[in-house]
Amino acid sequence: MTVLLGVCWFVASPVFGQIPSVTELRKAAEGGNTQAQYNLGNLYAMGKGVPENYTEAVRWYRKAAEGGYVPAQFLLGVSYSNGNGVTQNYAEAARWYRKAADAGYASAQRHLGVAYENGHSVPQDYAEAARWYRKAAEGGNAEAQFNLGVLYYDGQGVPQDYAEAVRWYRKGAEAGYAPAQFNLGISYSNGQGVPQDYLLAYLWLNLSAVNSTGEDRLRRTKARDAAAERLTPQQLSEAQKMAREWRPKK
Repeated sequence: MTVLLGVCWFVASPVFGQIPSVTELRKAAEGGNTQAQYNLGNLYAMGKGVPENYTEAVRWYRKAAEGGYVPAQFLLGVSYSNGNGVTQNYAEAARWYRKAADAGYASAQRHLGVAYENGHSVPQDYAEAARWYRKAAEGGNAEAQFNLGVLYYDGQGVPQDYAEAVRWYRKGAEAGYAPAQFNLGISYSNGQGVPQDYLLAYLWLNLSAVNSTGEDRLRRTKARDAAAERLTPQQLSEAQKMAREWRPKK
């Protein structure tokens, strides 16, 4: 089960004085408690205390979602999008994303934006993608901040504006999202939307490389090393110190 950034596997509830046992959770879920249904679905999705079972996870997500529990509506959409526990169905995914998005759930808003950007069961519409990305981005979703930055950079659904692209990249980068850090570093390296600054380029490219794996890490490390070649030894030492001391913004 793909569980995305910002989604917690367990949500505490005033029904319980502490984290409940599976037996207690199941009893509450069977009694109609939507939060317990959502949490029980997460246990099945992750195989915590019960055998991993995506079909059973979806069953409990659906009960909670139909009861109006917004995080469950989002994860039911994710399940349909990925084909985990149900037949892959982008139209159903978009339907559940929209329910959660209309309720203000940032992760669902971002996923609905992705659906419009890619034309998954909805007409491809970059302006509508930008609208939903903006809602999620303004709610602090780092992935959506990155997505909105890309649309401004490419001029898709919004006027092309490198400075505005950088503004949204920066928000995602400062939250620790590696793709946003990479794009911010490239912007500094190329002088697009910001004055060209190889020291800051190195900083953000280094952070993006450290926060990446596989092919992404190799690509981002190569870009970082290219920026390093444009720095004096003193500047490089300063940039490395900045990277060591950097912490994401809360």
